[in-house]
Amino acid sequence: MASSAENVPGAAAGKSRFRNQKSKQENQGDSELLTVPDGWKEPAFSKEDNPRGLLEESSFATLFPKYREAYLKECWPLVQKALNEHHVNATLDLIEGSMTVCTTKKTFDPYIIIRARDLIKLLARSVSFDQAVRILQDDVACDIIKIGSLVRNKERFVKRRQRLIGPKGSTLKALELLTNCYVMVQGNTVSAIGPFSGLKETLMIKRELAKDSELRSQSWERFLPQFKHKNVNKRKEPKKKTVKKEYTPFPPPQPESQIDKELASGEYFLKASQKKRQKMEAIKAKQAEAVSKRQEERKKAFIPPKEKPVVKPKEASNETKIDVAAIKEKVKKAKNKKLGALTAEELKLKMEANEKKKKKKK
Repeated sequence: MASSAENVPGAAAGKSRFRNQKSKQENQGDSELLTVPDGWKEPAFSKEDNPRGLLEESSFATLFPKYREAYLKECWPLVQKALNEHHVNATLDLIEGSMTVCTTKKTFDPYIIIRARDLIKLLARSVSFDQAVRILQDDVACDIIKIGSLVRNKERFVKRRQRLIGPKGSTLKALELLTNCYVMVQGNTVSAIGPFSGLKETLMIKRELAKDSELRSQSWERFLPQFKHKNVNKRKEPKKKTVKKEYTPFPPPQPESQIDKELASGEYFLKASQKKRQKMEAIKAKQAEAVSKRQEERKKAFIPPKEKPVVKPKEASNETKIDVAAIKEKVKKAKNKKLGALTAEELKLKMEANEKKKKKKK
């Protein structure tokens, strides 16, 4: 009995070891199956995979804003050409402002209608055709993120959206390079197109830091870029400001009634005939004022305007008079004077100077 009891624990321990080894082998097999080799791509879905086609036709439609109408008119032939390769029809309704895609009897890929739906959604969100047509590829995905409802305050929303774009679009370009995705910020949405892994990644710094085992448990804020905050234009204040009155617990005084006014003026104690007489006198006084004003206005037309005083012309002063005789003498001298010849006075002076020189020499 003792020997049989001793053998039982050993058998149980052997079974537990065998189970642990078996579970480890199963886990290793699962991990090997989950790992994908580098450079492996899923083969494209061809017509041979679904030779009978689809049982039913399906369609999707989406609306687009008015400002996208001109661009969609230009690029719509290219959209139809790209979708016809996958046997999908596309229609553009400019009256209702909608785009529709639907499968045909020749369509063999059941998932192509979902990609066509994403294509028209991206075109409606101001994404260019060159970028939006990439969604028809198997290794490309897209995501339209709504950011308008994240913040209630409009000014704070504008600041955060500008922070996402960055100075001169540098942050947005960095995100595109890091994630291999095309990112488009338009209004209250952000459209992203790229590989599945790129849509999940946000920063290359995060990717590089994740490789270091020591930095996994530490804060990465010191490695992230820090931008200076720029104040957005403040809200314009109204021209007319309503000033709130100070709060008082007492109600405002009641306005005086007609009886109170008559009591104060003494009219309440007058008879009806006296009251009527006063009213008639007040009316006659108003009429007399109106008549006098009309007469004054009529008389204004007969009042002659004030004449301006006549200004006598000033006599020419002696200083400004022209000396005609002096001018005539100057003209005569100018005529007699030859070019380069000396005047009579200059000749006399020259002769006198020559004579003095001769006397000094002697």
